[in-house]
Amino acid sequence: MDSSIQRSLNDKLYDRRKLGALELEKTIRECVIHDNQEKVRQIIDQLCHDFAYAVHQPHARNGGLIGLAAASIALGPEVARYLGEIVPPVLACFADQDARVRYYACESMYNIAKVAKGEILPFFNNVFDALSKLAADSELSVKNGAELLDRLVKDIVAESAATYVSILQSPEQSITDAQSDENSPTYASDTAFPTAFSLPSFIPLLTERIHVVNPFTRIFLVSWITLLDSIPDLELVTYLPEFLEGLLKFLSDPVVDVQTATQQALGGFLTEIKRIARIKRGIEESRKSRTGRMSQSRTRSNSDSGDTEEGIRLSEKLGLDAGGEGVSPPEGKGLSADGSWIPGQDVLVDHQRILEILIPFLDALEESIQLTALRWVESFFDICPEDLLPFVPRLLSHVLPAIAHEGETVRRAAMKVNTSLLSLIMSLSDDFLNEHEQTRVVALEWLLMLHRKAPRKMLAINDGTFPALLKTLSDPSDQVVTRDLQLLSQISHNSEDNYFTSFMVDLLSLFSTDRRLLETKGNLIIRHLCVNLNPERIYRTLADILERDEDVEFASIMVQNLNNNLMTAPELADLRKRLRSLDTKDGQTFFVSLFRSWCHNAVATFSLCLMAQAYEQASNLLQIFAELEITVNLLIQVDKLVQLLESPVFTYLRLQLLEPEKHPYLYKCLYGLLMLLPQSSAFALLKNRLNSVSAIGYLHVAPRASSASYERSTRLKGRGDEIKWIELLDKFKAVQDKARRQQMQYNNVKTSMNQGSMASGGRGGGTGASGGGGGATASILSPSRTPTPAGSTTNAAGMNAPRAGRGGTGGGGGGLGIARLAPGKRPRNKQ
Repeated sequence: MDSSIQRSLNDKLYDRRKLGALELEKTIRECVIHDNQEKVRQIIDQLCHDFAYAVHQPHARNGGLIGLAAASIALGPEVARYLGEIVPPVLACFADQDARVRYYACESMYNIAKVAKGEILPFFNNVFDALSKLAADSELSVKNGAELLDRLVKDIVAESAATYVSILQSPEQSITDAQSDENSPTYASDTAFPTAFSLPSFIPLLTERIHVVNPFTRIFLVSWITLLDSIPDLELVTYLPEFLEGLLKFLSDPVVDVQTATQQALGGFLTEIKRIARIKRGIEESRKSRTGRMSQSRTRSNSDSGDTEEGIRLSEKLGLDAGGEGVSPPEGKGLSADGSWIPGQDVLVDHQRILEILIPFLDALEESIQLTALRWVESFFDICPEDLLPFVPRLLSHVLPAIAHEGETVRRAAMKVNTSLLSLIMSLSDDFLNEHEQTRVVALEWLLMLHRKAPRKMLAINDGTFPALLKTLSDPSDQVVTRDLQLLSQISHNSEDNYFTSFMVDLLSLFSTDRRLLETKGNLIIRHLCVNLNPERIYRTLADILERDEDVEFASIMVQNLNNNLMTAPELADLRKRLRSLDTKDGQTFFVSLFRSWCHNAVATFSLCLMAQAYEQASNLLQIFAELEITVNLLIQVDKLVQLLESPVFTYLRLQLLEPEKHPYLYKCLYGLLMLLPQSSAFALLKNRLNSVSAIGYLHVAPRASSASYERSTRLKGRGDEIKWIELLDKFKAVQDKARRQQMQYNNVKTSMNQGSMASGGRGGGTGASGGGGGATASILSPSRTPTPAGSTTNAAGMNAPRAGRGGTGGGGGGLGIARLAPGKRPRNKQ
């Protein structure tokens, strides 16, 4: 700079400094015209270091501030290149001890921002921080200057914050275009560059400043929060949890203006949260409705022989319904038929974090804060009831005392929240069917707690909720299934025997119609029930039902699953010990009950005898095995049994091989099992085990004729004929023979179907014949099981009460497929 300009800027009189600034402005304009950027940078550097940063020379600082403002005015659109050098020294003067320096700093920044416009936004955090401090300045002139600057910055933010991209972020061509037209800013929609204003970068500063106590600063902060929230594209509500706690504390400020402004800001946020929730619900409902209409239209179109796939695709593309009319969006939803974007649909609001912040304020000492928190919580019952479930206990502990508050307004607000809580709890029986996994888990936990407190009032097996609980066992979430099983067990534990039997009947019906559930979660369900209920009661009841099941194929699969759990589940260790106690009356009746049902599966029956140490009976079963058709499935089960014989569960059996005189039939059982197996890995495994003790047991494979004590296994000594072993063998033969006849009948029908299909193929009737034959085959294989139509609600209805009979009339078997005999004691069938 010329020495004359330097002297003028350093003068103590304002008019002299102003004249120097005007001369400086002319000098810089000439440099811009001649594109002398180097000289401009030298002048700005001199203004910063020799004037603006001259801490102990207030006149020089004032001259530097007015000089920087003049330089910015002279640079015009080119000022963006130099703001990085101009703005920091001006901001440093905001904290000067001299009030005049602070005032001139506000004046200088005002002129710089007025020229820079959107280019000042990258420095927004620094400007905001300085203004928040000046808002509480003790000097009135400084405070007035800060308010003027604050208004200008607010105007710039409101106009450009959501879209403006600095020209320094744009290619050189954009800068050239900006030079030719200073009123043509660059917008985010036109480029891929980030906007000049960053809300995520600003939030930490706001979170830090929100805890101030000065009322002027609080007014300043609330005004900015209100402004930023009014800019739609910024979505300040997403960051509400970051500063909500501090904002609520503003309501306790003694200055009425602060309370009023804060209430308005909070009201705006709550209204926006409600609007966003309403939009999202509307979009979801519209999507479901549109999907349903498209599905119906596609179904009708497919049934019409005149329609082609091309026509269907064209209808979907044009958004036409089945009648050719345009599908219009539901009223009030704002969602167009093509699924276009709606403002607010993608805004994320963390309801749970907001509730975490609100709950401590429900018993705040300041009535205004407590009332606001109660009103917010009451609104959240409409906005996001599913998110409130985890907070119900804490809400109760805060809301119940508030009902006795001395203030009438607070009491009424607390009563509203309490009423909403009661409605929410009463609706829990529907929430465990909610589409959100966490909601289903929490709803079931609440039902568990409530039923534990009032088992006679909260749920019952004959309640309409019980079928839905059974259906929930098919839920993909293991957490939901576990809670559901706990609740079902709890209900059954408090119910009478006939209702428990009904529960077991319905559970088997569910397994029979949903084989995938049986395969994927059958073991989990059985084990959890055995943990929460009496396992012997479960096995006795299931065995009693399966014994009379006409669907021998399902009964065989179910027995196989029950037997596998009985042999391997740690939860059933006591039950296995009970089976080995055939010397007692209870052990004998339990064994007989299982044996009669286990007859549906040959290998399961054999393994049951091994667990009960009834080796002679097991040996006799092997003789019957020779009459059965040795299928791949049977060999697979034998293979698995051999593997299990090497497990800790059968340690006692392996040790008994060392005592052949006490357990002669054990050798016969295992060698007979070996003869059934083809020469596979299981064959080698069992052969090695037997070879390791063959020197001991070879002479004792069969009992000696002279030994009367081995006429039956020593396990049967002293019990007379309490277990009628011959009748049990006859029962096994009869059940296996029935299964064989059903299989033969099934194979004959299948052969007839194939022949009929081939004969009618030339006449175009093959498909119909095949379809009819499928129904016949199904009826032969499971004569009394009725398939459940997709989407039917018969499943739930079929579980409301115990069945009266087996449904011998075919279709009257019940919604879940197995209509079984009436519960209770029934006489045994003598074979």
